Amino acid sequence: MLTRRLLLATPALLPLAARAEADPRLGPALDAAEALAPLHNLIVARNGAVIAERHYRGPPPDRPANVKSVSKSVIAALVGAAIARGHLEGPDQPIAPILRDRLPANPDPRLARITIGNLLSMQAGLERTSGAYYGQWVASRDWVRAALARPFVADPGGPMLYSTGNTHLLSAILTRVTGRSTHALARDWLAGPLDIALPPWPRDPQGIFFGGNDMLMSPRGLLRFAEMHRLNGQNVLRPDWITACWTPRTASAFTGDAYGYGWFLRPIGQQPRFYAWGFGGQMAHVLPGLGLSIAMTSDPNQRSGGAGGHARALHELVEQAIVPALA
Repeated sequence: MLTRRLLLATPALLPLAARAEADPRLGPALDAAEALAPLHNLIVARNGAVIAERHYRGPPPDRPANVKSVSKSVIAALVGAAIARGHLEGPDQPIAPILRDRLPANPDPRLARITIGNLLSMQAGLERTSGAYYGQWVASRDWVRAALARPFVADPGGPMLYSTGNTHLLSAILTRVTGRSTHALARDWLAGPLDIALPPWPRDPQGIFFGGNDMLMSPRGLLRFAEMHRLNGQNVLRPDWITACWTPRTASAFTGDAYGYGWFLRPIGQQPRFYAWGFGGQMAHVLPGLGLSIAMTSDPNQRSGGAGGHARALHELVEQAIVPALA
């Protein structure tokens, strides 16, 4: 279990240099990116310096964008911050005692076995609330109760079942144990130290901020979020929490990519790569061995295609154009 303690160091702003002319080696990659019609913004930083920033279409890089399920990586960061501050015990803590009043009548005994870590790694075992189930879930009158009332299709700790309901339960848990909204926590624990704007995003019928979707963050803010992870937490998160988030625990049935706590893992050759991914092609890539952080925002209303389509094109842009140009 991760050690609990307050973060006593004063967080320093990330040393992102002023935007300059793009590294000429990235010229072909930036041209290839422009041809990707859904792509709005692309920012590449190396060793803390922005070496390319391109705005192709849509909101500019300093304006909030809907980062969709990249929000799940933000929720994972907030959980780590809550553990460090003593609000939560750690990933092995059961969730049922925290949400006791929201459990269904005569609950399945397996609900008592679901942990914070199971929600983070999408291994709760509950039927998904994403994909074909998403519309019905968000139309319910109580998202937390509805998520907890899903039938079990696997045991806790089993295969990855990607479900936004899992991260929304984490938002409800954060709100319950701190007595503060998830937005207030994100503002104070992440946005303030990183010097980024994080305006309010949608809430459920009970007023709990949506955990795992529809957060608003500018591409430049997304880059700072990625850089904070590359810099091993930068006094915003504990280094052992970054390690926990980037430790493979399961794998996506759709892409085959490994998954930790809110982050996917997909190496490029011998280089480890960690990425956050949202519907439509919202992405943050971190390659610590190359000192690279990459932020991408795209049309949030266009399906990115799972393992194919626009998502595949974005991965190919990183794997076949950006990284080879800088290696």
